[in-house]
Amino acid sequence: MQDNHDFRISGWEAAFILLSMLAIIGVSLISFSADPHVPILLIIMGLIVWGKLRRFDWKTIENGMVKGVQSGIVPVIIFLLIGVLIAVWMKSGTIPTLITYSFNIISVDYFLVSVFIVTSIIAVFVGSSFTTVSTIGVAFIAIATALDFNLAMTAGAIVSGAMFGDKMSPMSDTTNLASSVSQVDLFEHIRHMLWTTIPAFVITAIAFVLIGFDGGEANLGQVESLMQVFQTETTVHWVAILPAVVMLVAAVRKMSAIPTILLGIVSGFVVSLILQAGAVNITEWMAVVQGGFEASTGNEQVNSIVNQGGIQSMMWAVSLLLLALSMGGMLSELNVIDSLMAAIHSWVETRGKVVLSTVLTGIGVNLTLGEQYMSVILPGEAYASRYKEMGYEGKHLSKVLESGGTVINPLIPYGVSGVFMTSVLNVSVLSYMPFAFFCLICPIITIVYGFTGISMKKETEYTANSHASVTT
Repeated sequence: MQDNHDFRISGWEAAFILLSMLAIIGVSLISFSADPHVPILLIIMGLIVWGKLRRFDWKTIENGMVKGVQSGIVPVIIFLLIGVLIAVWMKSGTIPTLITYSFNIISVDYFLVSVFIVTSIIAVFVGSSFTTVSTIGVAFIAIATALDFNLAMTAGAIVSGAMFGDKMSPMSDTTNLASSVSQVDLFEHIRHMLWTTIPAFVITAIAFVLIGFDGGEANLGQVESLMQVFQTETTVHWVAILPAVVMLVAAVRKMSAIPTILLGIVSGFVVSLILQAGAVNITEWMAVVQGGFEASTGNEQVNSIVNQGGIQSMMWAVSLLLLALSMGGMLSELNVIDSLMAAIHSWVETRGKVVLSTVLTGIGVNLTLGEQYMSVILPGEAYASRYKEMGYEGKHLSKVLESGGTVINPLIPYGVSGVFMTSVLNVSVLSYMPFAFFCLICPIITIVYGFTGISMKKETEYTANSHASVTT
């Protein structure tokens, strides 16, 4: 049998394998409307057949799958805890309170920038662009309709804020995925992304201020009616914000993701006991943890906002992660990635070119497949070794992956995020795309950093600079 450590396939064969994978996933998603799980499973089966034809022993193939999944154990636990956290925060009143307070600080005169900022804040605490858009995003569209604001601009502000918060939240599945693929600590990844997200946030906010007020006569009746239902049918109290504060403090103190989320869950449970005095119903809490929070307020819009979370809500993402990591592990163990990288090393010999290539690869995967998870996984697997060879840490790769992968997906009309945003907000992707400034700006800033070297210092450079400062 073949010794995989000595075996190398040609760059053309590696490229053919990856192009075949993209074709299988693309046809499955676009032509047959399949979830990405099915084509990835088919690819795993195909890799097994190819590996055996290439005379790899079964142990080598199996080790690839095991190694890939091992790297994703922590993210899997985090995903499940995120589902529990959302459910607990809904029941404790943390998320309803955050939404209610956000409505109260919206400015009619600066509506668009207010929507962008408030959506960003909510998304950081919720940790999901989908949850943010399907909750407060829907509410903001309703407000914009009542106030006769431009819906395309409003949707652009919502999507921009949701993606900023999604990138900055330790509870985001794609943020966890990018850190996992790059093998970097979650909070180190988030801190390093500030180099891109903060300038993009500021530029986006300025753009929405310059766009200005775009509406007719203010009609706040619909907004006030929604708020009344929210305040009477859900738990809204300043004490309910404490779990969010606890998590924020833990994140600032650089606690690991799992302890931070556990603190958020426990503090949410405690706040629920305080605000909803009474005997603890263990059966009810177990149902909340498993299936999510469920309430019947008599208002369908409020119900759609609060009925979320639970372990089961994360199983789609968890199953996809396990399959994708298995596929990535096999590609690595069977030397497909190494052989392809060896073939393209002659082109990506500089920092600027490797960053540009990574961003364009992420955008290409989004355009070809329309799948945000794969836009992070495939470029991450392809370029990880090159970044290491050039002396750059995982945080540099993870930052670039987010800019070319996750934030681009909402701009693809047939992308998973694009389809979701359109269906929820009832505004087409092509309509809100010109106003999704945050998504448009992030890849540009990242490419500029790649060619200028800003935020791209190697570890040896940091060490040399620190020694020089001590000497002087």
